[in-house]
Formats: sequence, structure tokens, C-alpha cells
Amino acid sequence: MDGGSMKSREEPVLVGVVVYEGVEPIDIGGTVGVMSMAQRILPALRYTVIAEAKGPVKLASGLVMMADSDFQSAPSCDVYVVTGGPGWRDQVKNTAMLDFLKSRQTSALASVCTGALILSASGQLDGKTATTRRRAVGAETDAPVDLLATFGRISSAREAAIVDDHGVVTSGGVSLAIDGMLYVLGKLYGEAARDEVARVIEYDRAFAANRGALKHVKA
Repeated sequence: MDGGSMKSREEPVLVGVVVYEGVEPIDIGGTVGVMSMAQRILPALRYTVIAEAKGPVKLASGLVMMADSDFQSAPSCDVYVVTGGPGWRDQVKNTAMLDFLKSRQTSALASVCTGALILSASGQLDGKTATTRRRAVGAETDAPVDLLATFGRISSAREAAIVDDHGVVTSGGVSLAIDGMLYVLGKLYGEAARDEVARVIEYDRAFAANRGALKHVKA
């Protein structure tokens, strides 16, 4: 996603949302939910849910969602967004997940929340600047942003709403998944379309406030 060639609103775009057991449901709202609303003004936008196995995937709360395809049958997508949640701890050791991400073009990758830790473990963030959730929660002893270098050879970890390093987009945690998805849509369809989607989901003020407080970092 180098942002060099914007799509018109009528041009098809396919976004692959990568999930696994233990994804936090808010990351589904921040990705699939945002795109569902965005389709009202971006009629050619499509998304597909990808997991290690096609079919039901249990999220962190016990909620179940359906994966449209497995890693072997996943369609070619314009961008793949890796979701976050407590299940990341298993996924950083999951060869099937890591091999799938390694096989994708680096510039077609993005993550929300702790999905960045999985991207880091795949090697796709090596030499890059990235972000993820910046605070420890519950029994966690370390903030995820402080663990990014543990699973790969990143250049630096930043506390930011968004980091865009040569087309690889990582976003901060929890509700900042919305900001990350809006940013990705802006790279695909342009800032005017992004801002209109933000208004449609009544998030325009929050998007601007988060950008002002936490910054969008280009590396």
C-alpha cells in the first residue's frame, strides 16, 4: 500500500482480515465493522475473513465468527489486515500463520492492535518501525509495544496511533483498530473517502483527536 495509485470509488478492492482463535471482538468491529459501513459509500469495497481453517473461529469472548477461507485457499487480496487479541501468544509460534504472512507481499500487510506482534514474528517487520497496544492489561507484565522486538528484528517500536513504514501499516491497540482501518482505506481510496467514512461511522472527531494526541508516524 504505497498510496501511489488511488482507486476510484467504483474500483474493486479486496481486504483480507486475518483471524485466529482468541481474537478480541473489538478488532473485528474495528476492521469488518468499519468496512461494512464503508461499503455504503465505497460500493466496490469487499472483505474476506481468512484463518488457518475455514469455518468457525472462536474469539476471545467465546463469540464465534466464520472464516471464508483457509490459508491454502485464500484469495489474492489488495491488503491483509492481521487482527489482535490474547490469542496472539499462540500465533507467534504458529508455523502455518507465520508461513502465510511470510508468503504475502510486505507492502500489502497491515495490523491492528497486537496483530503487529504476529507480523513481527513472521519477519515482515524486520528493519521497520511499528506500533501496537501501548499499555499492559490485567495480568500482563509487559506492554505489547515493549515486546515487538522480542519476536523479530524491528528497527524501533513507537507509541503512536498509526505507523506507516514504506506501506506496512500498524496501528495502536483496542479502539485504535478503527483508526488503523480508516488509515488503510485512505491509502486505498484517498483521504476524502476516508474522511467521509469517518463521518458515516461518527468517528471523525475521534480520528482527528487521536491523530493529534498520538500521531500518525511515517517512517
